[in-house]
Amino acid sequence: MFNKLIRKNEKKINIHLDERKENAQKEQLPSHIAIIMDGNGRWAKKRSLPRIAGHHEGMKTVKKITLFANEVGIDTLTLYAFSTENWKRPKMEVEFLMRLPEEFLGTYLPELIEQNVQVRMMGNHDMLPEHTKRAIYKAMDETAQNDGLILNFAMNYGSRDEIVQAVKRIAKQIEQKEILEDEITEELLTNNLMTKDLSEPDLLIRTSGEVRLSNFMLWQLAYTEFWFTDTLWPDFDEASLLEAIESYQKRNRRYGGLKGEEVN
Repeated sequence: MFNKLIRKNEKKINIHLDERKENAQKEQLPSHIAIIMDGNGRWAKKRSLPRIAGHHEGMKTVKKITLFANEVGIDTLTLYAFSTENWKRPKMEVEFLMRLPEEFLGTYLPELIEQNVQVRMMGNHDMLPEHTKRAIYKAMDETAQNDGLILNFAMNYGSRDEIVQAVKRIAKQIEQKEILEDEITEELLTNNLMTKDLSEPDLLIRTSGEVRLSNFMLWQLAYTEFWFTDTLWPDFDEASLLEAIESYQKRNRRYGGLKGEEVN
């Protein structure tokens, strides 16, 4: 009897979720969603588990949210997986995090391929262990021809470093007389960033209640809509993503200008 009630409630929840998804799809969807996945450690601590248990649970959420974002019709999903500052964490935790791409892609890559998802990565590859790079490069190679959702992992990524490297490339172009100083524009800098062939994020989500950017896509987020939630990343689900999208759809994006009746 109890199991029957659970199944009945789950069916109601799924029907409600489908209705919300269909309603969201009738409005302007964010093309590119970026997520700072935060709260794995706190999720584990609340359950008296080691931090790595939270990271492992968070990996399952990555799969769930990726497939649902693809189903909704999002073009690009960028996930902040490991920052340039995360190397400061305990060695055992860092080693576990470096193994997660292997486990995630080893387990879910066939389904990502089946769902037409294209895997990408931005960040400094050089410091990553060889086993991590092999797993990511394999996924990138095997999904390169897919034209569905772009799943873009930010691994060993830091926005300040990204901007510094872009400035160095531009300086070298000037030194080699490929461009003139007067030709430096916002567009030129944008085209020298790791996201040069991606649209800028329309919506940034950060989980766990923290309200900061943590050196994530500082240039690209100039006109992005922000949405913060107290939900810890392992608990973030399809309904949570829809809530963020619904909030985005109610906003009036002006990009510094005025729209409609505001002009009058």
